[in-house]
This record gives sequence, C-alpha cells and structure tokens, in this order.
Amino acid sequence: MGKKLLIAFLFVIVGCKGVSQEDKDLAQKEEVYPITKTEAEWRAELTDMEFYVLRKASTENAFTSDLLDNKEKGTYVCAACATPLFRSENKFNSGTGWPSFDQEIEGNIAYDVDYKIGYPRTEEHCATCGGHLGHVFNDGPRNTTGKRHCINGVALDFIPDGNP
Repeated sequence: MGKKLLIAFLFVIVGCKGVSQEDKDLAQKEEVYPITKTEAEWRAELTDMEFYVLRKASTENAFTSDLLDNKEKGTYVCAACATPLFRSENKFNSGTGWPSFDQEIEGNIAYDVDYKIGYPRTEEHCATCGGHLGHVFNDGPRNTTGKRHCINGVALDFIPDGNP
C-alpha cells in the first residue's frame, strides 16, 4: 500500500506545473498584427463560421470545406484580409478532411504553440491579421518538405490564376 501511495504522490508532483518562475510579462504579451480590428468589426465582416475559426481559434468539421477537393490552379488567401498564404501546386490530399499544403508562402504565416488538447502543436496564423488558420505537422510528403499544413478551409478564399 505504501509503495502505491508513494508512486501516486510522485506522479502528482511531477505532473504539477509550477508557474512561480514564469515570466508574467511574456504570458500577458499580445501579438500586434498589421491589420487589427475590434471583435465587433470582425463579426460584421466575417460569416459566423469564419469568425468562429479565424478569431476564436476553432476548427471546422472535417470533410466540410468546399476547398477540400479544389484542383484549380491559383492562390489560397486569408478569408479575413486576403493575404496570400498558399499556392495550389503545394496542395495535396492528406486524407485528413482539411485542405493540406506542404509549404506556405514564406513570410505570410505566423506560428505559435497551442496546448489546447494537452500537448504542444504548432498553430498557424495569418501574419497580417492574426487569424487562426490551423496547425502544421511533420507528417507531410517526404519527397517535398515533410510538412503538412492542416488548414481550415473556411479560413481561406481561393483566387484562380488569371484573376486579380
């Protein structure tokens, strides 16, 4: 009985995350993006689902995006601010139910760490407006970058090549 109690106690101690040493200024620091709007302004400009995903960092249901099976050539842009994010030649079918890309348009995506499901994931944001796009994983095509940018389709608009 004593061994079990000791092991349980050790798990509790190891599992506790102390916050006394954290830098409170860093924890409260909020990123400032070139396009900044109030929540009311974003709500007025975006659909309910776009707002839910882009501004509240939610996830659309798998296999629901109109862009999932899009095979046209063009550019995928942020649905909130039209910043170019991905090119069609970098899109691939990951089988996950969300549009997936093996590389982004450099400089137009910002990254952060997300612990929402209990372990760290690399979260992607539009570098211009801060809109939540999805996450990037290291299980993409090995013959290219090895990355899988798993993106909410509702966070994107598609501009076919040849259209301004």
